[in-house]
Amino acid sequence: MDYVKLGSTGLEVSRLCLGCMSYGDPERGGHPWTLPQEDSAPFLHRALDAGVNFFDTANVYSNGSSEEILGDVLLKAVPRHEVVIATKVHGRMRPGPNGAGLSRHAILTEIDASLRRLGTDHVDLYQIHRWDPTTPVEETLEALHDVVKAGKARYIGASSMWAWQFAKALHLQDANGWTRFATMQDHYNLLYREEEREMLPLCADEGVGVIPWSPLARGKLTRDWDAATNRSERDEFGKTLYRDSDERIVQAVARVAERRGVPRAQVALAWVARNPVVVAPIVGATKPHHLDDAVAALELELTDEEVAELEAPYEPHEVAGF
Repeated sequence: MDYVKLGSTGLEVSRLCLGCMSYGDPERGGHPWTLPQEDSAPFLHRALDAGVNFFDTANVYSNGSSEEILGDVLLKAVPRHEVVIATKVHGRMRPGPNGAGLSRHAILTEIDASLRRLGTDHVDLYQIHRWDPTTPVEETLEALHDVVKAGKARYIGASSMWAWQFAKALHLQDANGWTRFATMQDHYNLLYREEEREMLPLCADEGVGVIPWSPLARGKLTRDWDAATNRSERDEFGKTLYRDSDERIVQAVARVAERRGVPRAQVALAWVARNPVVVAPIVGATKPHHLDDAVAALELELTDEEVAELEAPYEPHEVAGF
């Protein structure tokens, strides 16, 4: 496993980040496809054995149980300083006022709750899960700065939003001397490349590390277009992200993979990872070969001709994933 700096920071992370949305109590999160702790633990151990030190979760994943599983398994397996733990804040954690969003109240409440569930005194990366239009962004940014200064987070990051919103946030952080966003976790894969227009160039210019979510398009790039999984049949959000014309891209991935003699997942992930602004794609794993393919993809170098073949069928999309 190779390790790279996280954006412009000095923090070293593996070139793969294990996403932990699939690990959680299926009775708590409304996602019947998530894996309880006894089934999740082998994947976390397998990632550690492969050299992965970067793990991403969120407070809303399975209503907090993803954080509980991640903290319990990791911190029993390795010393705290050997892993980079990222979590997120924004989504609704309880009914009623102040149960969601990015107000100062919500951020300071939720960071403490996340730390309790993870069983640690700090997270390495604390991310806003989305933009909160109901809270002044200055309030959000100052609260995040205070979280860092309190030692509860080492770095902060953002997730899917408009590039103008991210540029505004970075400007306000610089103008006020607040801790700067180190990362952008956005939606980016062969089926959805709208981030190439503004967000990725902005991140490159500002020294922000990109850690894309869904680099395999929720698995669509790894199988035939009409093939379904337990998750895909119940993933209502995922059904809003892609369209039928994207099948041509899936077919291109299949052709390149067949010629190379490798699984489709390796081709699709190698395409994402080759972008120099991408630090570490966030990959999920619910079968042993998922991690094996992800690690192998880092060694797969696509030719210019293969890249052109993969990119040629793309058509502009409406913005999705915010």
